[in-house]
Amino acid sequence: MQNFINLERIEPKKRSSNERKKDFKEIYEVYKMDEASPQAERCIQCGDPYCHNKCPLHNFIPFWLKSTAGKDLELSFKISNETNPFPEITGRVCPQDRLCEGACTLNDGYGAITIGAIETFISEEGFKQGLKPSFKPLVTDKRVAVIGSGPAGFSAATYLLRAGIGVDMFEKASKPGGLLTFGIPNFKLDKEVVFRRFRWLEEAGLRLHLNTEVGKDISFKDLLEKYEAVFIGIGAEKSKRANIENEDAQGTFLAIEFLRNIQNKIFNLPHDSKYNVEGKRVVVIGGGDTAMDCIRTSIREGAQSVKCLYRRDEENMPGSKKEYKNALEEGAEFIFNASPKKIVVDEQRRVKAIQMQKTKLGEKDESGRRRMQIIEGSDFTVDADVVIFALGFDPLVPKFLEENGIKTNEWGGIIVDENYETSKKRVFSGGDCYRGSDLVVTAAFDGREAAKHIIEKYFK
Repeated sequence: MQNFINLERIEPKKRSSNERKKDFKEIYEVYKMDEASPQAERCIQCGDPYCHNKCPLHNFIPFWLKSTAGKDLELSFKISNETNPFPEITGRVCPQDRLCEGACTLNDGYGAITIGAIETFISEEGFKQGLKPSFKPLVTDKRVAVIGSGPAGFSAATYLLRAGIGVDMFEKASKPGGLLTFGIPNFKLDKEVVFRRFRWLEEAGLRLHLNTEVGKDISFKDLLEKYEAVFIGIGAEKSKRANIENEDAQGTFLAIEFLRNIQNKIFNLPHDSKYNVEGKRVVVIGGGDTAMDCIRTSIREGAQSVKCLYRRDEENMPGSKKEYKNALEEGAEFIFNASPKKIVVDEQRRVKAIQMQKTKLGEKDESGRRRMQIIEGSDFTVDADVVIFALGFDPLVPKFLEENGIKTNEWGGIIVDENYETSKKRVFSGGDCYRGSDLVVTAAFDGREAAKHIIEKYFK
């Protein structure tokens, strides 16, 4: 260990930008052992590991780095999968530069350990060598209902099944995975990676009910009567709007609807041709990972040009620096310190351009982030045929919540206690429907912790 002086940070190889923007295949190669082991050996094994503390799942990162450095794949696999329901997924989609790698001691002059890439390697190489996540045989006839198959529900089901408790999962879409399947593009996360885990869960005792919407195809009361407990992990799918003139004009899209439609097209499922951006000038409003997904998807869909307009500067972009860099490499243009004011339309209310205002950063607010200020008289116009709003998400509030006494807060988030239990006994929740729009890894944490409390309270 501590080989950081002799070996620099080397990231996984990735396909050239000219090649990768022609398809939706993943862009990064997975390390081989002779690449992962030396990179893991750079770790200095901190006594108080900042990477572990910064990870929402509190993964045992230094431990599986040490065993990877020693080429003990089986031990690395067991440690990595212990605290994480799907490490090969978080290794691909987590913004490591803001989390574990961002907290790495070696950032001070040497370059952080490539934690995400090593995490992906451990599982993928383990799978190649026949390793699989382990589950107890079912120990009771009582089962838990999980509503939603996104990261939170996926995680809750995993930890319940590991404890030998059967799970019935209800998903309104035709394929499982929620955000992982329909919200994150294939070039970041191949869908077979998601579906493989669900097949293992089904082998362990998961009953997966697709095309089944709770409150429509099955009543919530039926679930309460039939199951020992219920976990709600329905995410946050209500896109935030800019509240500007003509934002509903022809050619304006909400990010999640655009991404879902393109994924349906890839799956050969029914999709809407209005989301076709081929040959068009696309403008994406926003600076997070969803904005980067929309940008890079538009490029692959053959857009004439793609511009991203963000109201703060490059340093304050909330998205992953890795995804920003990839978007730049693939030909996206970024305009910073610009806030949308109005969609300019033609006689048929089709998008012609977007009117913007220049901004500057002022004093810090209560959270420590500098406030954005509009510069009066600074209007400028950007030509566009399509405008995609990627401004974050709020939870949808299905009727069955209020009908069954499940309380929500002022913005629609489900209220839970310290054990993730809602105001309704035996009903738990976690992920974006509780937090608001957040990360895959925080939803995975919620699902894991909720499962532990369900087991402790109703299965002991």
